[in-house]
Amino acid sequence: MKRIVLILTMIIGCMSINAKTLIVYYSYTNNVEKIVNELSRQIKADVVEVEPAEKGLDYAANNYAIGSAQIGAIKNNPDDSSSYPAIDPVNANLDEYDTIIIAAPLWWSQMAAPLQTYLFNNGKVMAGKNIGLIVSSASSGISGVEADAKRLIPDGHFLSQSLWIRSSQTSNASSMIENWLKEINYEMLTSEIDRVSNDIATDFTVYTLSGKQLMYKSRSIDTLQAGIYIINGNKICISR
Repeated sequence: MKRIVLILTMIIGCMSINAKTLIVYYSYTNNVEKIVNELSRQIKADVVEVEPAEKGLDYAANNYAIGSAQIGAIKNNPDDSSSYPAIDPVNANLDEYDTIIIAAPLWWSQMAAPLQTYLFNNGKVMAGKNIGLIVSSASSGISGVEADAKRLIPDGHFLSQSLWIRSSQTSNASSMIENWLKEINYEMLTSEIDRVSNDIATDFTVYTLSGKQLMYKSRSIDTLQAGIYIINGNKICISR
């Protein structure tokens, strides 16, 4: 066992191998979708889009009256599920992800209502996960969107700081995203686990917690199911 494995396992005791990132977004004007497409070019992540269940709504009509009403309903009763607009089912098992990046448009200084619905339904499952926030807006600040995210994911580990991309900056967002990923130490969040995985992949002994030996000098840990194992005397968690 090389030194990096010993150091990391001493520090964290039990860690996840093969960490994954999920990007969750909602986009009406396509600004957020463009941002997510650029983000996906810079990192390896799964992507899911939140979509309203009711199709064909013209959110821009009458000065975005529909969206304004939805935001108002949520603000009036944020703990009532009926306050949130219905959305289509989203196919993502959140248990598989260690980091979740939320990309949201700003509506009247708040997070867009359909995305609030998704987080209202799933925020508790995100407890303890790394949460990154990207906000697209025409002009105003993003503190209201950040407050919505923290209300809906009360036990998330929010990565500081959030990324604010104004609509006028969307087409040139590449460098902003690159700098933000550095600021939140995104590479550290994901690559340390990969390095440990590679480090133990050529010469290691695996035991179950009951002491049963499973393999020796295997070329890969990919055959192991999710669980807790003793590898060369160190306890390591493997998640899939």
